[in-house]
Parts: sequence; structure tokens; C-alpha cells
Amino acid sequence: MDENLRREIILDHYQNPKNKESVEDTRYQKINSNNESCIDNIDIYVLIEEGIIKDIKFQGEACAISTSSTSIMITNLIGKTIEEAKEYIQNFEAMVNEKEYNEELLKEGIVYNEIYKQSNRKTCALLPYIGIKKLIDQYETK
Repeated sequence: MDENLRREIILDHYQNPKNKESVEDTRYQKINSNNESCIDNIDIYVLIEEGIIKDIKFQGEACAISTSSTSIMITNLIGKTIEEAKEYIQNFEAMVNEKEYNEELLKEGIVYNEIYKQSNRKTCALLPYIGIKKLIDQYETK
């Protein structure tokens, strides 16, 4: 991916994050995801109905990488089944950890395909995925 396009996508999702809004609806499940070594602290709200992720919103304060990663994740997970979401998450984690992954599945998430070069930023990119995985696990064990 062209470096300028990568920067443009990340910056757009940081400055204009998708679904960054408060949630009062009690149908949403909430999970907090934070990085103890920096300012990143986000609450993720997920509405799952009949095994489908109907909506995701988030609130909190985070760096450009965490915020943009959360926004891109939300864009890619809304409307997916739990199984499709887990596949997306597994592919994203594989990419960040330099393992084999399906590039087409990740869509804009591919902008983080070189984040492994900055190991301290991997946690930033993975932060929302850590939270959503916990939430999916909670949903599946109900």
C-alpha cells in the first residue's frame, strides 16, 4: 500500500472516527479496553442480536493508531455474524503479528500491515480487538 494513502486513511479515521458516540441503550454490551502504559482507554459498546453484530459504538481517549484502528474495526464488523467477526479478528491479529492472513478480508484494516515494524504500536492497533474478543467470548458463554 502506498504510504501516503496509508497515512490518509489512518488520519481520516482518527479525525473523523466512525461511531464514536455515547450509548444509553441497555441492549448494548460494554467492554473496556485500555493500555496501561499510555493514555489509550476506550469503552466499546456492541449490539448483538441473533448472532449478528448489529451495531458497535465507542467512547474514550486514545492515540491516532488506537482510535483509527477502532473506527476501521467497527466499519468492518457491523453486520457480520459472530463467526465472520472472529475470522476478521483472527486475520487482523495474524497480520499484525507477521503471520499468514487474508488481505482481502481486512479491507481498510490492511493499513496496519507494517505496524509490526514499530512493536510498541502493535498494542495500539490491537487494543479494540482485545476488547471485542472479550465481549464476543462473554456473549458466547451466555
